[in-house]
Amino acid sequence: MDQTFERRKKLIYDFICDEFYVPMKLKELAILLQVPKDQRKELKAIMDSLEAEGKVHVSKKGKYTKGEAKRIVGTYQAHARGFGFVAVEGEDDDIFISEDDTNGAFHGDQVEVTIKSAPDGKRREGKVVRVLSHGTTRLVGYFQKNKNFGFVVPDNQRFIKDVFVPLERSKGAVTGHKVVVELTKYGGDNKKPEGKIVEIIGHVNDPGTDIMSIVKGYDLPIEFPEKVLNQAERVAKDVSTADMAGRMDIRDWQMVTIDGEDAKDLDDAISLTKEGENYKLGVHIADVTNYVQEKSALDREAYKRGTSVYLVDRVIPMLPHILSNGICSLNEGEDRLALSCIMTINDKGNVVDYKIAETVICVDRRMTYTSVKKILEEQDEEESKKYEEFVPMFQMMEKVAGILREKRKKRGSIDFDFPETKMVLDEQGKPIELKPYDRNVATKIIEDFMLLANETVAEHYFWQEIPFVYRTHEQPDEEKIQKLAIFINNFGHSMHIANNAVRPKEIQKLLAKVEGTNEEALISRLALRSMKQAKYTPENTGHFGLATTYYCHFTSPIRRYPDLQIHRIIKEDLRGRMNDNRREHYEKILPEVTKQCSERERLAEEAERETIKLKKVEYMEEHIGEVFEGVISSITKWGIYVELPNTIEGLVHVTNMHDDHYDYIEERFEMVGEHTRKVYKLGQTVYIVATGTDRLQRTIDFEFVEKEEVDYGKRTGETNCE
Repeated sequence: MDQTFERRKKLIYDFICDEFYVPMKLKELAILLQVPKDQRKELKAIMDSLEAEGKVHVSKKGKYTKGEAKRIVGTYQAHARGFGFVAVEGEDDDIFISEDDTNGAFHGDQVEVTIKSAPDGKRREGKVVRVLSHGTTRLVGYFQKNKNFGFVVPDNQRFIKDVFVPLERSKGAVTGHKVVVELTKYGGDNKKPEGKIVEIIGHVNDPGTDIMSIVKGYDLPIEFPEKVLNQAERVAKDVSTADMAGRMDIRDWQMVTIDGEDAKDLDDAISLTKEGENYKLGVHIADVTNYVQEKSALDREAYKRGTSVYLVDRVIPMLPHILSNGICSLNEGEDRLALSCIMTINDKGNVVDYKIAETVICVDRRMTYTSVKKILEEQDEEESKKYEEFVPMFQMMEKVAGILREKRKKRGSIDFDFPETKMVLDEQGKPIELKPYDRNVATKIIEDFMLLANETVAEHYFWQEIPFVYRTHEQPDEEKIQKLAIFINNFGHSMHIANNAVRPKEIQKLLAKVEGTNEEALISRLALRSMKQAKYTPENTGHFGLATTYYCHFTSPIRRYPDLQIHRIIKEDLRGRMNDNRREHYEKILPEVTKQCSERERLAEEAERETIKLKKVEYMEEHIGEVFEGVISSITKWGIYVELPNTIEGLVHVTNMHDDHYDYIEERFEMVGEHTRKVYKLGQTVYIVATGTDRLQRTIDFEFVEKEEVDYGKRTGETNCE
C-alpha cells in the first residue's frame, strides 16, 4: 500500500513539474489523470502529502503549483548514534534527520531544514540545508596528546567527532587531563572540528575532576561576580524596626521549620492551631524579594542561574550564601521578614478562608525530619521530652496532613512514591553506599502543607486576573499512555483510557495496585516517563499530575527564580501598586521569564542526573564479576537494560547474548533469541553479572546468567542490591 502510494505520488509530482503543466484544482487534476470518483480521497491524500513536504503549493483559489521546498528553522539535537532531530519552537513534534542529512550540524545549532517526507501519522523526516548559528562554542572532554598535536574526546556523547588541537594551542595539557576546549572550526563531512584549550580542569584520576567536568560541561556558573557578592553583603542587614513597618507581626505564634539535618537555607516555616472546628495553618516563606530588588545585580545573576543545582557532592546556589544561609534563612530565634499564606481548613481538608500577607516572624525551633519522625512514628520518649511544648502541634500537623492527602487522593492526585537514590560519598568523593531517601511522616507533612499553599496562592491570583507565573503540567501523550497500558498488561494490570486520554485517577489507581509488589519501582518510573514534564507558564492550564486546576511555586524563593518572581507580583498587589503600567510590565516580561526558568530547571536536572550516573558507574567498578538479581527496565535495538533494586541500571548488549539474530517487537516489548527462542520481556526478573564500566561514557555493562548457574553461596552481590 505504502509503495503504491509513494509511486503514485512521484508520478503526480513529475506531472506538476512538467513545463507544460498549468495550475489546476483537485477536480481538474482528477479528470485529467482519469482518477475514478471512488479514488479521489486517495488523490487528495497524495496532494496533502506533497504539500506537507513543500513540493506543491495551493493558491487561495485551490489551484496546485510546484512549490519551493519550505524551509523550517529549528534547533538541532544530535544523538550519539549519528542521527538527530530538529526541535521547532511552538511545535510538539520534532523532525528526524538521518546521519546522511545532518550537513555537518552540531548539537545545539540553529539550522534550516527542508522536509523530505511526512508519512501519515508518523514523524516527519528532513534534511539540514544550512547551519544558521552554532549553539555550542565550548566542549568538555578527555585530552590525548600525540607527538605533534592533541585531540579532545568530548564527554557529551551527542558530539561524535573528536576535536583536533594543535600543540601550540593545548595550554600544556597532557594525556589524561580533562579540559575545556573552545571550538575554532566546526569541521565538515571529512574534517574534524578544531579548537584551543581554554582551561585544564584536572587529571581524570584526581578527586573532584569528574564532577567539575560535568559542571563545566553544562556551563553552570560556580563563582558569583564580585559586584553581586558586594551587593549581597550590603543588603544582608539585620531586620530593623523600619523593615517591620506595615507588616503583620506574628512573632508570638508558635512556629517551626522542618528540614534535613544538613540544610542551611531554611525558606519555609509552619504554624498550626485549632480554632473551634477548624484548623489555622500558616505557611511562612522567607521574603527574599526584600533583599533581591528587580533588575539589581543580584536579581540579574539569580535570573541567569534560574535555580540552585543539587549535585551529588555539592550545591551550586542561586543566591550567595550570605543571603541564602543568612538573612533570608528562617533561622531559629531570629526575626525574619516573610510572606505568609494563612489558611483556615475544615475537617474535610477544604480551605474555607485564607489571608496572604507580608509578615514578620520568629521561628521557635529548627526541627529535623529525623527528630519529628522519632516523635510521631517511633514515639521516642527522649525526643518527645526534649520538644515537649511542640508535640501537640506536631500531632495535629500529622492529622491535618493526612486529611489533605486523602482529599488530594480522592480527586486523583498522583503520588510517585518510589525510592530516589541517596549517594553517600567519602572525603575523596568516592561512593561508598547507595540508599533510598527516607520519605517519612515528617517529609510528608511539609510536602502536604507546601502543596496546599501553592494551590491557594495560584487560585487567588488566577481570579485576580493579574499576570502570574503558574506551574503547569499537560496531559500525557496518547502514544506513551498506550505503550504504558500494553506494558502493564504483562503484569496483569489494566488502565481505563477514554477518548484516547487518561485521567490522573487511573494512574493513581495503577500505582496503588502495584504498591508493595516487586515491579512497583519499575512501573512507577515508567508511568512517570510516560508523563510530560511540568513547566512554568504565564497561562494557567492546570496541573495533570496533581489533578488540580491551579498550581504555582510559591514556597522556595531562595532556590527557585519563579518563586522569587511571583513574590514580587504578590507584594505589588498587596501594596496596591499593581496599576496598568505594572500589569503591562509583567505581561511583557513573563513569557521570557517562564521560558528561562523552565530551561534552567531542565539543565539543572540533567546535570544532577549525570553526576548520579557517574557515581553509580564508580560504585559498580568495585562490583565487577558479582551476580545480581534485577528487572528488565527497557528493551532497545542494541540491547536490554536491567535495573537493580538499588536503582543502578546497566546494559546487556545484543552481542553479549550468545545468539546471532534478534527480532525487536516494540508493540510487545520483547526481544526473542532466535536460536534459543528465549523471550525477554519488560519487567521480567533476571540474573546478571556486572562485566564492565566506562567512566567517560558513564555506562555499565551486564551479561545474563541463568538462575541455575548462580551459586547462592557466592552471591556476594545479594546484599549490595538491598
